[in-house]
Amino acid sequence: MNKELVIVFVKNIKLGKVKTRLAKTIGNQGAFDVYSELVKVTEEATQNLQADKRIYFSDAVINTKWKNDYKTIQEGKNLGERMKNAFTKGFEDGYERIVLIGSDLPDISLEHIEGGLKSLNSNEVVFGPAIDGGYYLVGMTKMYHSIFNNKPWSESHLLEVTLKDLSQENISYTLLEALNDIDTFEDLENSAFYQYNESLQLKIKSLIEDV
Repeated sequence: MNKELVIVFVKNIKLGKVKTRLAKTIGNQGAFDVYSELVKVTEEATQNLQADKRIYFSDAVINTKWKNDYKTIQEGKNLGERMKNAFTKGFEDGYERIVLIGSDLPDISLEHIEGGLKSLNSNEVVFGPAIDGGYYLVGMTKMYHSIFNNKPWSESHLLEVTLKDLSQENISYTLLEALNDIDTFEDLENSAFYQYNESLQLKIKSLIEDV
């Protein structure tokens, strides 16, 4: 059995339900188009992983995505509970190094994910910090409940609070390269992901002009 597992959390791509902060500037259709492209980036980044993969959708399994991989639905009342449940299942099934990523990072790559797994050979926990104060990747060698319990989800001090709790428990951790996710139109405009995607630029431009 493979001892490494990568969990991917994916929001079902529904109009008006994804990238709501971005939608305030470019509309629901624009946010839908951007998130659709970000999911493609995530799918490509995980395509050649040697580790096992499990794809957790927010609402319903989409069989056209990650066609040959295990797919299921997230369970839990909040993000922390949903992530904790996914990790718990992985460890119960015998995996020894587990990394979880989201699906809205324009710069996520195979190297980031493999780097997270590799760092678990010498650390108990790994995080990929997001520029906004959260994290795009979290990995563990066993279940550390404090990472997910009573945390300020979607707040700018999430990672800071989490690392402080780990330090108090003497749990070793390491950090990967910080990446920027896309929450606002400024984030989008400043990303290479957008600057090199001419078809997406044209879509967004036409949508803004129609507003």
